[in-house]
Amino acid sequence: MLDEIGVDSFEDLLKPIPDEYMLKGELSLPPALSELELQRDMAVITSRDTGADHICFLGGGAYDHFVPSAIDHILLRSEFFTAYTPYQAEVSQGTLHAIFEYQTMISRLTGMEMANASVYDGATAAAEACLMALRVTRKNRILIAGSMNPRWARVIRTYLDREGFEINEIPFLENGLLDLDAASSLTEGGAAALLVQYPDYFGLIQDIEPMAELIHSAGGLLIAAADPVALPLLRSPGDAGADIVVGEGQSMGLPLSYGGPFAGFMSSKLKYARKMPGRIIGRTVDRAGETGYVLTLQTREQHIRREKATSNICTNQALMALANAVYLSLTGEQGFREISTQCFQKSHYLYSGLIGIEGVEPVFGNTPFFREFTLRFPVSSVEILQKLAEMSILAGLPLQELGEGVMLITATEKRTKEEMDAYINAVASICDVEVSR
Repeated sequence: MLDEIGVDSFEDLLKPIPDEYMLKGELSLPPALSELELQRDMAVITSRDTGADHICFLGGGAYDHFVPSAIDHILLRSEFFTAYTPYQAEVSQGTLHAIFEYQTMISRLTGMEMANASVYDGATAAAEACLMALRVTRKNRILIAGSMNPRWARVIRTYLDREGFEINEIPFLENGLLDLDAASSLTEGGAAALLVQYPDYFGLIQDIEPMAELIHSAGGLLIAAADPVALPLLRSPGDAGADIVVGEGQSMGLPLSYGGPFAGFMSSKLKYARKMPGRIIGRTVDRAGETGYVLTLQTREQHIRREKATSNICTNQALMALANAVYLSLTGEQGFREISTQCFQKSHYLYSGLIGIEGVEPVFGNTPFFREFTLRFPVSSVEILQKLAEMSILAGLPLQELGEGVMLITATEKRTKEEMDAYINAVASICDVEVSR
């Protein structure tokens, strides 16, 4: 293997790793412990983690939503509790039935005709959608909105970091909305897809129908990376002209869990079904006339010829997708819309209170937003973050690339009026001004 890839030793493979990150000598590990001793030690360590009792206004792709306790109890049932879709899939009818219902819910939520059984997370869903568009259109260029989550954009660039593919970024205007004139220029000569976040990374809401018309005229597809919690209040991406809709399912019944595991959702028009990566579960009738669920499509290289495979996704996030399905079942359409409404109203209450502080101003003017907004403070956003952390408040996500005092702030349905008022008063104290309401 070493000869084949052109190196002399295993150590040569490690040369790109900076020397300061290399292990020198043996790992410094304590003696082995019994299970009881280990539990005690871990209890001491977790007691130092004060994040659990902090009030969270963080966002930027992962959100502090309420997770009903029923979800964990359902996930632990024997017919569901597996991280993978079983390889003898039809034996596990409970799992297939749940995934089928999940696909149906995602399709309805996004306004699309079909959905797959989930992928790893929102970022890889967006990257897989770009690869899917390249396969559908046979073009080699992707346009990405400059207001895209930068971590997602890095994953996409990693996926497409190969010869023959090109990624162009569409700039955004002072109001945060995409520059459609620049997008029009970039579509000249054709493009496989235009990828836009809905709402975008800064929480801003922009009509995506003009973007759909623009990329369709260039022979490409519109990929909408949608926030599922916003969709009950917004026009569905499918109705606005999107061809593929992806997103992160963490907001639907999954805890933050230090960043995962999460689940990406992916839906599209039916005519692209055979270009869709991952798995698709279908419903049928057996010889006895009973309803049955089957693994309808699985277009990965373990099951079909490698040159015809749509991706190397080895599994869907079955357990996480099940949590999404249970969450949506428990909330129902009215309940999910209520959660969406509360996020919208509470974020706007917090926004109004903060811009009432002298020197605090919105970065993108009066552009409408959903549950996240971007403000510029008269002091360093890092200073605010540190001082509010001492008060058990996680203030937000500093965006110092937009200015030293810029911060992205989120309010979900979990935040109370008292918590938001405490946040506003704390910021006013740091800025040493009165709150004007």
